Amino acid sequence: MLDRVAVHQTRLRTPGLGLDAKGVALGAKGLVLLPSIDRLVAFLALYTRQGSLADILRSLVVEIVRSKLGAREVTLLFAAESSDRLDRVAEVARLAGGYSFTGTSRHFVQYRDAAAPFGYDVPQILPSDAALSLYHNAFSQTYEVERRLDVRALLLRLEPHLDPAAGREPGPRWLLAESGLGPALIRYLSRSSVEADVGLCEWPPESSFDDAPVLRYLFRVPAVPERMVPLLTSTPGLGYFVPVAPGAAVEVGFRHPVNLRACPVFNEAGLVLFRGQGREALEIPKLPAMGDVSAFARVELGREPVVARATPEALRPDSVVLQLRLVPSSEPWRSVTASWIRPEEMQLLRHVAYALGPETLRRAHIAFTAAGAFLRHPTGIEGIPVGEFFREVHPGLYIPAGYDAVPAVAPGVLFRALGAPAGQALFIGRDGRAVGVPEDAFVSLETALLEAQQWSPVAARSTGLTAALATELPEVVLGGVGIRPLRDLAPSDVPAEPKALPPGAGRT
Repeated sequence: MLDRVAVHQTRLRTPGLGLDAKGVALGAKGLVLLPSIDRLVAFLALYTRQGSLADILRSLVVEIVRSKLGAREVTLLFAAESSDRLDRVAEVARLAGGYSFTGTSRHFVQYRDAAAPFGYDVPQILPSDAALSLYHNAFSQTYEVERRLDVRALLLRLEPHLDPAAGREPGPRWLLAESGLGPALIRYLSRSSVEADVGLCEWPPESSFDDAPVLRYLFRVPAVPERMVPLLTSTPGLGYFVPVAPGAAVEVGFRHPVNLRACPVFNEAGLVLFRGQGREALEIPKLPAMGDVSAFARVELGREPVVARATPEALRPDSVVLQLRLVPSSEPWRSVTASWIRPEEMQLLRHVAYALGPETLRRAHIAFTAAGAFLRHPTGIEGIPVGEFFREVHPGLYIPAGYDAVPAVAPGVLFRALGAPAGQALFIGRDGRAVGVPEDAFVSLETALLEAQQWSPVAARSTGLTAALATELPEVVLGGVGIRPLRDLAPSDVPAEPKALPPGAGRT
């Protein structure tokens, strides 16, 4: 018999057993003991109907164990983490005909129930080297691990149950056709204007007597019309499957014993097709390349098209030629980098040049022509308010600021239409007339403005400097002042003492 854990009890004999925040005896792991494989399937089916298996799947270990009497049973070992999780597992295990335990290493004691709300503890540890030692109110037994079970492999081996109502709701479907029916089904879906993707899958030969691989056509149909369902479900060689989880589908009319959507053990990049009537499941590790069935539609070639032939007598339409015009624009000014200074404005440029800064003079370039001077500045000409401003719409092509060219062709097309040779800057006036200025005619503004200054040499004479250098310097001797420093002065040279001023008189 086990000892019930009392309220506020702190000392427990089971190794690795402790008390959680609620005072419940809890180990690091939980264990469920089931008598057979079918009870294991029942436990998984009941558990996945209420929730997802993902919370215990990472730490879940399913093993076949053998007792001293040779009886084989199934254990599920997982991380307990909290009493809330273990309470739910214990309820499902009790419904499936199993027992629930908690512990940490090899010794597991019965988990709490209505008779012991805070759990159980063992009065004495069994002296044994077995892999598992389970302590229950009804028995105490040791077990050895025989082999481990893979949950995914177990789900693949489970045969779906017959359920005529399963998969009748509308939605996407998977179709599997034998190699002989695949082309006919492609034409049928294409002719019926049903959206579908098709791919070709291959499996190894079913027996050693076959050399060629087994080929089947896989169809992915977003929606199957109701009129096609009887044909697709009753034709031999066709499989009609309903997606039940990412990477898994079950044949229509059958239901898998376990809720596969709550068992994330399948690869989403592949597909597992569970077939009914005792047939084994088909696994596709990776989906094949899929293509639209409309690409396989029947192709019909008609006659060659009739080509019209031009004759010398055929009338040719007159060409359409428009004259270039400039119209005012409401768009803001952009890229105003040049100005056209007429000859009558040259005097104004001379006055403005005195007020320009060194950076402007250095970066501005000017070209003098018979039509006037053309001034350019790469960052903007607004700092030199002389002449008519122009904006650059294409490298080497300028139109007046505030105007647009019509017809509204691209600047590159306009530049090519003007036919300017290389090395020319084109300025289009408001009258539509273009003027070309050679690029090599532009010089720096600071070089072009300042005229050559006159200067005259001044002769230097060396005679005055020679006489000054030949003059003999006097000798200066410094001596002591003595007791009477002013003995050499006459009485008249000594300054008189200042007279006293009358009261109230000030000094000036």
